Amino acid sequence: MSRLNQPPLEQERRGQLQEYGTALAWTPEGNELAIASAAGEIVLIPLDGGPQQVLQEADGQSIDVLAISHDGQFLAAGGQAGTLLIWRLGESPELISRLDNSRTWLEHLAWHPQRNELAMGLGSYVQVWDAEAAEVVTTLMFESSSVLDLAWHPEGTQLAAGGHQGIKVWNCQDWDDDPQLYEIPAASICLAWSNNGEYLASGNMDRTLVVWAQGNPYPWRMQGFPAKVRQLAWSEFWLGEAPLLASSSREGIVVWHKQQQDDAGWNPQLLELHNARVSAIAFQPQTQLLASASEDGSVCLWQNAEEVVQLLDGAAAGFSALAWNPSGTALAALGEAGDWLIWKQGRGKRGFLNDIFRN
Repeated sequence: MSRLNQPPLEQERRGQLQEYGTALAWTPEGNELAIASAAGEIVLIPLDGGPQQVLQEADGQSIDVLAISHDGQFLAAGGQAGTLLIWRLGESPELISRLDNSRTWLEHLAWHPQRNELAMGLGSYVQVWDAEAAEVVTTLMFESSSVLDLAWHPEGTQLAAGGHQGIKVWNCQDWDDDPQLYEIPAASICLAWSNNGEYLASGNMDRTLVVWAQGNPYPWRMQGFPAKVRQLAWSEFWLGEAPLLASSSREGIVVWHKQQQDDAGWNPQLLELHNARVSAIAFQPQTQLLASASEDGSVCLWQNAEEVVQLLDGAAAGFSALAWNPSGTALAALGEAGDWLIWKQGRGKRGFLNDIFRN
């Protein structure tokens, strides 16, 4: 998408949670946003300016993860109490499941991309829950550590879990089959499949990034990061041989561009502007526009994942999370002081660069 055709983002809505904003998730239609806080509150916010709905009042126990099913029918939440909560969404959302796992902090949830099955990390194992049948589909042992991240293959054929010494990938057609092991001499702390499922990336505790191509056991290994790699994001838009891969470590962002020949690897592009830890990164759907949120209180929009074309603020204590809606027409962010903000694309004819100088 051309920069000149890309209108700037303008603030649409904002509000306040009681404590640190921890998690957010858009509905598949992108017209409603679920947010949560460290105080335990969960709120639904319509994009059209309608009144917000409180699904759960603050109870002093942090909600740390939210996930909405592929068809928008279910919202799942988990956190400090270890309890899985599932609401059936609609005009009057209804809490339909409450599963207690009091011995573990529930931090990782992932819905199957085509079925209403939810994967959750419960200490050193993964459980898959069928939300419609209200029953366990399978329980999978990770064994070597607690599960540190979860990701379904985009086609729903595999489930990956990361932790100490690497990643295990299970075949969803045969849960009893041995998982494929992707070994790493450290802990995998964040996972991301590319949108076509051809690449699997892992950000690691030992300051490395590893990328596997489907069917190739020999990965690319990128190193030289100043700290562990905390965030990963693939672009839907392809540039040459592969989509772009963005990674963050401390206050820096590196965008990786695959070379034509596999042996040549991936070229890095360092993006420097934030002066505190980057807390979230995400590509706008169908474009190369990268959004990054930081604890320095700014959100940067990087056109072509190269240069800043707009700066957003509104969370003086720092941003903790962000996400584009599925159509890419709205961007939401949470703040460390409980602020929440939604920006939408404006109708003005001025470009992003004008907005930098305006700010």
